[in-house]
Amino acid sequence: MANVAVVGAQWGDEGKGKIVDWLSERASVVVRFQGGHNAGHTLVIDGEVYKLSLLPSGIVRKGKLSIIGNGVVVDPWALLAEMARLREQGVEITPSSLRLAFNAPLILPLHSELDAIREDANTGRRIGTTRRGIGPAYEDKVGRRAIRVCDLSDHDGLPEKVRLLLLHHNALRRGLGHDEVDAPALVATLREVAPKILPFASNVWRDLDEARRAGHRILFEGAQAAMLDVDHGTYPYVTSSNTLAGQVGAGAGIGVDAINYVLGITKAYTTRVGEGPFPTELLDDVGRGLGERGKEFGTVTARPRRCGWFDAVMVRQAIKVGGITGIALTKLDVLDGMSEIKVCTRYRIDGMEVDYLPAEMSRQARIEPVYEVFEGWSESTQGARSWADLPATAIKYIVRIEELIGAPAALLSTSPEREDTILVKDPFAD
Repeated sequence: MANVAVVGAQWGDEGKGKIVDWLSERASVVVRFQGGHNAGHTLVIDGEVYKLSLLPSGIVRKGKLSIIGNGVVVDPWALLAEMARLREQGVEITPSSLRLAFNAPLILPLHSELDAIREDANTGRRIGTTRRGIGPAYEDKVGRRAIRVCDLSDHDGLPEKVRLLLLHHNALRRGLGHDEVDAPALVATLREVAPKILPFASNVWRDLDEARRAGHRILFEGAQAAMLDVDHGTYPYVTSSNTLAGQVGAGAGIGVDAINYVLGITKAYTTRVGEGPFPTELLDDVGRGLGERGKEFGTVTARPRRCGWFDAVMVRQAIKVGGITGIALTKLDVLDGMSEIKVCTRYRIDGMEVDYLPAEMSRQARIEPVYEVFEGWSESTQGARSWADLPATAIKYIVRIEELIGAPAALLSTSPEREDTILVKDPFAD
């Protein structure tokens, strides 16, 4: 059976939640493989709105196995709060429906505190993080001092692990003028949360191997997007993990040959939350109109998103570095009623035209977008479920985007409702 990875192809917030939910009905297992609770998906199912951060989108569907892989950094208190919130909405969550990797690193209170301390420091540059401790937790993972899920079961060894962690963090905190973390108090806090988390802990690499051998369809759900990848994004204004489909193998514990199709989620325009370059950003009434019609506010942070025209240069690059097979084009209906629509096809930097996003921050800041102008459409595309429901000018816009980015549209989304989807190519088809 085919397995599918779903990743963002812009700066996140492309509507992955709906697409993943739409695909999860066709899958048996849904896996998160990177990121933390700084990412968010909004699902609308039969009029019920579910807001997810750490939990895979499959959790709201009965009979599906949801897995949080080792590539995710896990705030256990945020996870428990999210589980409690969904249970209040009638979602059943048990160790048979949710598995958490034993070797996943934990986000501790000291990580979110450090995140905020750094963002508030007067350094002259802010990254625009969500202040949820994602970056500091990944730093500890790479520094080989992280507390992991499996450490919660090591009652006698936990104090020494905490001591070694605090050798680093308390030195940092002293240097930044903040009080040290009390080791016994942190150990007590971790021992308190351990029995609530450990029933869900599992060797998820084994779970995935068994699912694959049994022929189950597996859906790998990415967080954030290609241009927030720590290596390939607009560094340093990026997240702290690799967001491309290539991270699936390491972040879930499965061979890369398990992925048969990579679906890149792409808005019909562009948005970004937080700091960093944005070549096609619109700071006028057009940009504000896109934000209002698209209800562009972060699922997790509620921060308003910056809005701009579709950037084909950026998406084309994301497709190349991310191995994207096809795209799901979302929020086409937000463009309804616009007299003209623009698409960035090239960049101009210092008078020279280029067809890629440069790695240097200084060159990114000097980008001038070169646009191709399209005729808009007055008809509504909201709720369209077939090509025949779309205006001819909308179809022309979609076809031109496919040409510019070098990838076909597999799915089109025309509203937040899961059924308002046009299927062109089923990613799960062999």
